Amino acid sequence: MVERHVEARGVHDAAVLEAMRTVPREAFLPDHFAEFAYEDTPLPIEEGQTISQPYIVAAMVEALKPGPHDRVLEIGTGSGYAAAVLGEIVEEVYTIERHRVLADQAERRLRELDYRNVHVLCGDGTLGWPEHAPFDGILVSAGGPEVPRVLIEQLAPRGRIVIPVGPDLRDQRLLRITKQPDGNTNTEDLGGVRFVPLIGAGGFAEAAEAPTVERISRPEPAIAHLIREACQPISDIGEVELGPLLEQIGDARVVLLGEATHGTSEFYRMRARITTELVMRRGFNIVAIEGDWPDAAQVDHHVRALEFRVREDSTFARFPTWMWRNREIGELITWLKSHNELIKDPQRRVGFHGLDLYSLYKSLDAVLHYLNDVDPKAAQIAKERYACLSPWEQNPALYGRAALSRGYAECERPVVAVLADLLKRRLDYARADGDRFFDATSNAHLVAAAEEYYRVMYYGGPHSWNLRDQHMFDTLERLLAFRGPDAKAVVWAHNSHVGDARATEMGAARGEHNIGQLCRQSFGDAAFSIGFGTHTGTVAAATDWDGPMQIKKVRPSHPSSYERLCHDAGVPAFLLALRYPARDAVREELASPRLERAIGVIYRPETELQSHYFQAALPWQFDAYVWFDETRAVDALEPEAAHAEIPHVYR
Repeated sequence: MVERHVEARGVHDAAVLEAMRTVPREAFLPDHFAEFAYEDTPLPIEEGQTISQPYIVAAMVEALKPGPHDRVLEIGTGSGYAAAVLGEIVEEVYTIERHRVLADQAERRLRELDYRNVHVLCGDGTLGWPEHAPFDGILVSAGGPEVPRVLIEQLAPRGRIVIPVGPDLRDQRLLRITKQPDGNTNTEDLGGVRFVPLIGAGGFAEAAEAPTVERISRPEPAIAHLIREACQPISDIGEVELGPLLEQIGDARVVLLGEATHGTSEFYRMRARITTELVMRRGFNIVAIEGDWPDAAQVDHHVRALEFRVREDSTFARFPTWMWRNREIGELITWLKSHNELIKDPQRRVGFHGLDLYSLYKSLDAVLHYLNDVDPKAAQIAKERYACLSPWEQNPALYGRAALSRGYAECERPVVAVLADLLKRRLDYARADGDRFFDATSNAHLVAAAEEYYRVMYYGGPHSWNLRDQHMFDTLERLLAFRGPDAKAVVWAHNSHVGDARATEMGAARGEHNIGQLCRQSFGDAAFSIGFGTHTGTVAAATDWDGPMQIKKVRPSHPSSYERLCHDAGVPAFLLALRYPARDAVREELASPRLERAIGVIYRPETELQSHYFQAALPWQFDAYVWFDETRAVDALEPEAAHAEIPHVYR
């Protein structure tokens, strides 16, 4: 954490770095968040507050310029983590927390960890702690409208205050104020930040604790009314007229269809409806999903009636099985098969492909299977190279841990060499069977990307996310190139992948990009992204990774979210144009960032606000939005039922 998220981002004070290495962050978190302790992200704690991300803690402490003999005042104890970091560096720390529960909890934690030089007070931090003034440094972990005058008065000569300041909670500046011997002050602007409000006599009033979203130019009911006026109602998924949507899509080459969960029937059925319209009326011939390439290849082999043989392995058997093994997807596969049977030219048939990179060993086997048939000598070389991955076949993530502990990428060169050899022989191999060679090289690309993915995932941060979405985009580009200049693709993935990451906090705050952003940057207006949302209902999801699927109740949407605006519009289901809205005011009024919900394969309603909401600007994220007020869980199929529905696909 210290190397990747703190020191690498510019914090160099040796005492600060050593303190960050020493203080156990998990000791200051609720037990169920301990696994995320060393991610560079803020995390929820009690009383609706957060523990700041490690980098921010380190950067603010470094900005304070603490010395070993200093007495420091901290405003906003929270969990007590920053106070402990300060306690490792300075002589005495006095910290004030206005929430009694947090103050008592922090005092207990600090006592258990033997921080005898840290003293906790429950009170109004904007009034300081005059009994122990003057202070050599004051660190304020909440944003105020201005610097409280009383805190400057409690500074010692040459003392420093580090504090976020700004009347708008979304536009704060981190300031360092230094008090001169004559009582005057010098102010330095250290950059833009975003903190919870500083509540108290010298800060914001209590009402400022409301969710910190942008101020809205119109009252919320007026925006909901605007949505109602501008949207196209959906009375029935099978009957809704999609002509207006197709006009907006125009000549787009890539259409990205999102979902706000990985387990909602209406999302799957509406995406299927849009997909079939794009195939029939706009000539789209690629369906690319957020799924594994080898599993999707078995579907592709079935729907396009390809002549080459594929491995008859269990399809979509990896967690979460319900994502692609459900009745809604089965109906789409059946439709694609029937549609393709009417097309004589194989090149015009609609393909079905996976973009994801989790199928490391399935893809490895597929490459060897292909080479065994076309070039046994090359197969033996590839087998020897891939052997370095064999010890971790049961749990690929352990390879990353092993490579990390040994300090080098053990299998990177061998797996890349297999791909390089395939590409060198592409003319010879592809001449025999272009489709089969493309399948093999796609699997080889996946093995190379997955090897790197399982290594970088142990570093945390945006690296593994970015690598995964880059791989999905690269695979999409190779598909389009392989199918020719007239190829068009429909992408099925979560909203968090298909919406432009630059319009969300994942891009703005965490440095993550996604396939939606990469498509916009590469294809411009020829990429069209559609987001999906819901207010309440049921969803298929698990509580923990690799846990059993459950049908869970979706909590009603948060009052400060886009979902609540859509719910308040009073239309049970609708399409809302965002790139070309029916009323220009739609983009303007929805542009101020709000909360947006994202439920993946894991859903934890008990911590929904912290676990499943993020900030986004909807009209910059998507070109259109599909809304279903109440939804139901996807109709997941057990292996026997799936096999009975489509025996040639589900095994």
